[in-house]
Amino acid sequence: MRHGKKFAHLGRKTAHRKYMLANMACSLIEHKSINTTVAKAKALKRYIEPLITKSKTDSTHNRRIVFSYLKNKFAVTELFRNISVKIGDRPGGYTRIIRLGNRLGDNASMALIELVDFNAIYNVNKEPSSKRRRRKKKGNLSTEAVVEEAVVEEAVVEETVVKEAVVEEAVVEETVVEEVSNDEKKENSEKNEIDSSDSDKIDSK
Repeated sequence: MRHGKKFAHLGRKTAHRKYMLANMACSLIEHKSINTTVAKAKALKRYIEPLITKSKTDSTHNRRIVFSYLKNKFAVTELFRNISVKIGDRPGGYTRIIRLGNRLGDNASMALIELVDFNAIYNVNKEPSSKRRRRKKKGNLSTEAVVEEAVVEEAVVEETVVKEAVVEEAVVEETVVEEVSNDEKKENSEKNEIDSSDSDKIDSK
């Protein structure tokens, strides 16, 4: 019985399983993301995350420990030189597993396992999230906050005054245009009346 044995055997004996996980870990370090089955991805996550934690402190002892697991000096160099720089501030959870559905051949559940800090889609122009601030009552505000609020209120008042002045100018211009058009209409009507009277006089003669 398998009481207390929580690691996955993956259908392989010990030596085969260790070398397979080492090979997958080297591929993940090199390519930053690989496709595999969900069971292997979960086993690889437990295998590689302690090694990434070791790479945070670059020492000969840690390099030898990691090399004893990976058995690839190029992967060890990449891990300690490039990856450890990016994940230096992260306290854990260096990898992410994304399920991809089932494989066509044997219907095995597939997954993508990747290094979180090397994902170009999620980390583009990512800004640190700003903490939410609760608004305090005016009695508890500091003098700087009161001054800032006063400045903001003055700016709002100035904007409203400017907008009202612009609206008033537009209304005045419209009224002037209307008056000018009315005057022109009156002048035209008077001219027409004079012309009609002159024509009547000429006809009478």
